[in-house]
Amino acid sequence: MNLDNLAKIDLNLLVTLQILLEEESATRAASRLHLSPSALSKSLNRLRDTLGDPLFVRTAHGLKPTAHAVQLKEQLPGILQGLYQVTLPPTFIPQTSHRQFSFAMLESAYETLLPSYIGPLLKQAPKITLDTYGWSEKSMPALLQGQIDFGITARDLHPASDLRLNNLPEGITQTTLFTDQQICLVRAGHPILDAVKAGDWNIEAYLHMSHVQARCEGNDWWALDYHLAESGQHRRISSTLPDFYGAASVCAHSDLIFTLPSRFAPHAKKLYPLIELPLPITFSPFAYVLLWHKRNDQEPGHKWIRETICASIAQAMK
Repeated sequence: MNLDNLAKIDLNLLVTLQILLEEESATRAASRLHLSPSALSKSLNRLRDTLGDPLFVRTAHGLKPTAHAVQLKEQLPGILQGLYQVTLPPTFIPQTSHRQFSFAMLESAYETLLPSYIGPLLKQAPKITLDTYGWSEKSMPALLQGQIDFGITARDLHPASDLRLNNLPEGITQTTLFTDQQICLVRAGHPILDAVKAGDWNIEAYLHMSHVQARCEGNDWWALDYHLAESGQHRRISSTLPDFYGAASVCAHSDLIFTLPSRFAPHAKKLYPLIELPLPITFSPFAYVLLWHKRNDQEPGHKWIRETICASIAQAMK
């Protein structure tokens, strides 16, 4: 490492470069950085001189990064995260900390898990701030780049699923919070209930029905669909919703059947007159997991948050 060359670099320029790479727009980047357009232009020129590359080319659709800038886009979040860690205190005292922690959480986990740990966290650390966002296909990249601290989502235990537990990006660490299985919901008075009473609830009846599905990480198929496809079977999904509550509402007002995690079913049944049925298929369970980047393994604040969440959920699930 040549420390003399490193000393010549204004580290603020790296922050400017990261924002420019995220926005690919001088106007939006200047707004986020609270800079005038001329000040941002000067910073960009300094970056070009320092790095020996034009970095961006102006197009009708904004700033297009050069090949070198694209390479830096992969490296820079980790570098900035490391610099950020240097600024953090070496210890974490929950009672006095004003730290801010961010989460991306699967919608079904709001009702299932959040009530278990939010109280213990804020009781022990009343001055911290907890920001929670919905889990989406953008959450894993955000976790990798240090834009969020933790993820709470569901991962399949079925080996064929794209969302299987061991199919995580390099650098992402997980711990299982609990496992769950899928069940079915139908509206009260649904015609299928007569067949269920007669003992005719089976895979054929299930696949003959029309289904409502909640999209997960942008995917219309769940592990169950991959499992069925292995034997040439498919569910007829008539409606796909972005969230569980929306799917439960459609289920309650139609003859569509909703397959979902068993832990979420009681919350849906509080809102709508829904009847719970077993999934008439032998199928592997899935896991709710807590995700974080391994660079935060030993960071005191992150470690305390993880331990408190795991202990609180374990206690609630007894």
